[in-house]
Amino acid sequence: MDKATAADFYADPNNSIGYLSRIAFRSFSRALERRTLPHGVTAGQWRFLRVLWREDGLTQRELSRRVGMREPTTVTALKSLEKSGFVRRRQSEDDRRKIHVFLTPAAKKLQAVLAPCVAEVNGIALRGLSPDEVATLRRLLQHVGRNLAPEVDAPPTDASA
Repeated sequence: MDKATAADFYADPNNSIGYLSRIAFRSFSRALERRTLPHGVTAGQWRFLRVLWREDGLTQRELSRRVGMREPTTVTALKSLEKSGFVRRRQSEDDRRKIHVFLTPAAKKLQAVLAPCVAEVNGIALRGLSPDEVATLRRLLQHVGRNLAPEVDAPPTDASA
């Protein structure tokens, strides 16, 4: 497919992997948030809690990297999580420039309540797919993510060049 034909093809949202991924992501987020909001957790907060449940005490920078957010966005989210009583931040004793993020006991208890919610949403999303199709979907999405990873931190290209 030449560039012009590819551009026309992907201009149709039904052919755009990016568009379809975005719609699926938004649907996942909304379905999950319907289940987490009654417990005081927004979709944005969920992303940080999920990472901290696996590894508590990460630095703000590492947490930002693992969640895939820019550091200013992470700082804003952490303020919200602190205000909600889910995390506390503590300056590193070894390197005063580093801030570590720790779950509160209330946030730790939420894991048992909220983890089944993500399993339920995934089950709904994958309904009608065979285990092989799910494995293929997972593998393909990971492949797409790896392909795009170098683009994430690359400087923007100048279209006029």
